[in-house]
This record gives sequence, structure tokens and C-alpha cells, in this order.
Amino acid sequence: MMDSEDKKIDIEGVDPRELYGPQNIYLEQMQELHPNLKIIARGSALTVLGPRSDSERFRKRLDGLIAYYLKYGYISKESVQQAFSTGVIEHDAPVDKDVIVYGNNGTIVRARTVNQLKLVQSYDRNDLLLAIGPAGSGKTYTAIALAVRALKEKHVKRIILTRPAVEAGEKLGFLPGDMKEKLDPYLQLYDALNDMIPPAKLQKHLEEGTVQIAPLAYMRGRTLDNAFVILDEAQNTTLSQIKMFLTRMGRNARFIVTGDVTQIDLPRRSDSGLTRAMEILRGVEGIGIVEFDKRDIVRHQLVKYIVDAFDKYAGDTRKEPEQSNSKTE
Repeated sequence: MMDSEDKKIDIEGVDPRELYGPQNIYLEQMQELHPNLKIIARGSALTVLGPRSDSERFRKRLDGLIAYYLKYGYISKESVQQAFSTGVIEHDAPVDKDVIVYGNNGTIVRARTVNQLKLVQSYDRNDLLLAIGPAGSGKTYTAIALAVRALKEKHVKRIILTRPAVEAGEKLGFLPGDMKEKLDPYLQLYDALNDMIPPAKLQKHLEEGTVQIAPLAYMRGRTLDNAFVILDEAQNTTLSQIKMFLTRMGRNARFIVTGDVTQIDLPRRSDSGLTRAMEILRGVEGIGIVEFDKRDIVRHQLVKYIVDAFDKYAGDTRKEPEQSNSKTE
């Protein structure tokens, strides 16, 4: 037949196991909905045999299903049915305005505390945000969710995640493995990315540089245009380091700096550039500062009590010299 063609469709960047379904159930469903086509799947590619008009319609509707998957993080029999019958997929999740981003397997990432919501709202008004607060308060996770949303909606072209490599006194060059393995102990931001971007897509982003992870020292000399950049663990930067980082901001860039001033690993706590930067930048137009506290902790319920206990211990320790001096007077 003159109108027949053999069309190969590359689906690289989408996990075939998600797209085809358990035991290829979604793939079989696609075939049932297109009886005039023969659909052959080989890894990350589909070959479609049949009339050109049918194969073109199939390609457009497959693109729609993939776009749905990349946004919402899952596929169901209902979404396949809708995609390949009407071309319109109705999503039954809660109202989109409450959602930061849709993660993998249908999970929904939304602001769960007052200050997480404040960070999201402040992002809409500022190009630079400082998010300060205790471990487990969700400041970094919320920042990454905003970054993933910006990338998915094409507001930026890349995500860059960075941290100062000063934890536990280890030096980057002495760690075993390649650069990615060297960075893993410092950059456990992968966990959040893995929650929000399908694994195959994330791997492709990393390979192409759409998602970049690098130590803070690697930021020197760069101009970061069209990028969403997150500096994590910023309490371990010096003032000159944080100034260097902030002045990397290029056109159409969004920066979020996160840190916990109670966990400074520098030799002298007073050397932390984050606390001084907050004082210097407070009130500057276009810069938002959101201060998280223990009420925002969304990890295991014990984390709140752990933070309380350490805060009490720190307070008691600071009082000890004063008490000893008063006894001798």
C-alpha cells in the first residue's frame, strides 16, 4: 500500500517499564486501540507498521501520554485509554494550584508547613531566596521541587546543585572513585531529584548537563544564565565564598540558598558567611529571606524532640561560664 509506512519512534528518556506497563499491559492496550497498526517494542524504541495517517495519529497521542507521564509521574489504564481514544487526558488529582510539582508514581509534592508555603510564595516575588532553618524542615526539598517545576515548565534550561565540600574534615581529592562518586557524600540531593524526575529522564539530564552537581569551588568564574541554582549547606561557606556564589547569577536565573546555622562545620562559627549575608542582604529588593523553625520539621516525630534537646543543651552550655563567674564574685 502506498499509504503504509514503517515508522520508528524513539522514547529515550522515558522508562519503558513505566510506559509499557506491568507485563506490557499498557502496550497491549495501545495495540487494541489501534487495530490498523502493528506496534513492536524493543527497549526504548517503538516501531509502528501501518497506514501513515494512523501512525501519525498514534505518534501525536503517544507524545501526549509521555508529556502526561513526565508531568504527573505515572500512567494508568485510564490515562492510556483517554490518550489514545480522545487525545485528552483528564487528571483526577487535587487542584493544581496547591501542588508544587508532581513526582514519580503519582506522588504529589506540595508545601506542608507554613514556612514551606512562605518559601513557595516568596519564590514568585524574588529571584534570590535565603531559606534558613533546622534539619528536616523541608527547606532544601521544597527548593528542589521549585527547581524541578521550573525545568519542567521550561522557565529555565538547567538545574545546578552545589554545596561546600567541608563536611567531617574530608578533602574532596582524597575520596575514592570518579567525580560523581566523590560528590555523593556531600550531595545527597539526588534523593529529592529521584522523587520528582523519572529515573531514565534524570539519568539523561545528568548526562546532558541539564542537571548539574558540583562543589562550590567549581562555581568560580562561571556566569549562570537560564539556570535554577541551589546552594545547600550554605552555613559552611565563608563570606567571600557566598559572595562569589551570589555574583554568578546571570540572566533569567533563580537562586535559592539553604542552610542551618546551628550546624556550622567551619573551624570558627563566626566565619560562616550565611549569617553575615543574611544581615547584609535583608531588605534588598528582589531578595527574600524565609526562616524555618522546628515547627516545620516533617521527618520522624522524634526529630523535633532531638532538635529541642540539642537547643536546650546549647543554651545550658552558653550559661555555664556566666554561672561560674557569678559564684566567684
